[in-house]
Amino acid sequence: MLSFLLKRIVSAIPTLFIIVTLAFFMIRLAPGGPFDAERAVPAEIAANLDAVYHLDESLPRQYVAYLSGLLHGDFGPSFKYQDHTVSELIAEGFPVSLQLGLGAIVLALLVGVTLGMIAAVYQNQWVDYAVMFVSMTGITIPNFVMAPLLALVFGVLLGWLPVAGWGQWSHWVLPVIALALPQIAAVARMTRGSLIEILNAPYIRTAKAKGLPLGLILRRHASRATLLPLLSWLGPAIAAIVTGSVVIEQIFSLPGIGRYFVNGALNRDYTLVMGVVVFYAVLIVLMNVLVDILYRWLDPRIELND
Repeated sequence: MLSFLLKRIVSAIPTLFIIVTLAFFMIRLAPGGPFDAERAVPAEIAANLDAVYHLDESLPRQYVAYLSGLLHGDFGPSFKYQDHTVSELIAEGFPVSLQLGLGAIVLALLVGVTLGMIAAVYQNQWVDYAVMFVSMTGITIPNFVMAPLLALVFGVLLGWLPVAGWGQWSHWVLPVIALALPQIAAVARMTRGSLIEILNAPYIRTAKAKGLPLGLILRRHASRATLLPLLSWLGPAIAAIVTGSVVIEQIFSLPGIGRYFVNGALNRDYTLVMGVVVFYAVLIVLMNVLVDILYRWLDPRIELND
């Protein structure tokens, strides 16, 4: 296990290096600068600001300095949020983003697995067709379209739920549902396909021949094998939820990392955008390692050292 973890960490270093490099130069290729939106200041003050944040240096020197700080765990100061470092802003917004993401993943797994199992048990019946129709709808409609629709219907027209803010359980409902809907659809389709294949396996037919009830067969014999494909889905799903949460947080005015990322991109806050990108990249790498470990736990035949 330790050997596997070390190999994965070492193999992730080049990936993270490429991500940091691309993000560093791409954000600086965007027109404008971090202080262009401010009121006009004398050239001397503008030069002093550039000197304080090392923006007067060449891009290669800025890049090397940023990498040096990153190796020491320093994301640098924010250009727009005065008296705040990027690390402080991430620490402030990450709990909200974490709760939102975990809520979406849990909801996607609970609802998606349940719908997928129901569709597989009633294969080629009206229940199966209904679940697949809903799944296709959930996949084809992106969350940045579904989120405003949910806010309009349940927040504005019906007035059942708040459409902005964070703190009470009611603030969770619409953002979590909007973020989870595409993943619910994907989980339902994968669960259905996997379970249909498993139900036709010889050992399941033997269990049925012995007279075991279907519920017991699903819980004891089919559930673990059904979940294996879902673990492979978790890696891309985490990336989708992370990128989707940026949009959802902005739509519902949530105080998460997504808000800082969007504001940082609009204001050319280089260090803030870079910090969020690097933080999310590391998080996704760690989640993929965790998925591999869970895969090994569900299927002991898999050797992590291979």
